[in-house]
Amino acid sequence: MAYTDAIEPVTVLKSRSAEIIRRARRTRRPVVITQNGRPTAVLQDVESFDRQRTALLLLLALASGERDYQAGRTVSDRTAARRFRRRLARLGGG
Repeated sequence: MAYTDAIEPVTVLKSRSAEIIRRARRTRRPVVITQNGRPTAVLQDVESFDRQRTALLLLLALASGERDYQAGRTVSDRTAARRFRRRLARLGGG
């Protein structure tokens, strides 16, 4: 994803923060904040952040499961589903 149209210097963030936040929320695209011409932070709306975080947690769980499978550590579907739901709830994704 190209961010060239969503880059703002920190000075603009300071002076027009409400506008930049509205834009991030409206477009659902992150805004890259720069300092001294270098990217240093990302401003993102909460809903997109939550979706991204949940997706990452699912990917981490899948990768962990794949490692277990490759190592021969397997359980029944029912047990796996129960463990998955508990783990996701502990991580705040469910």
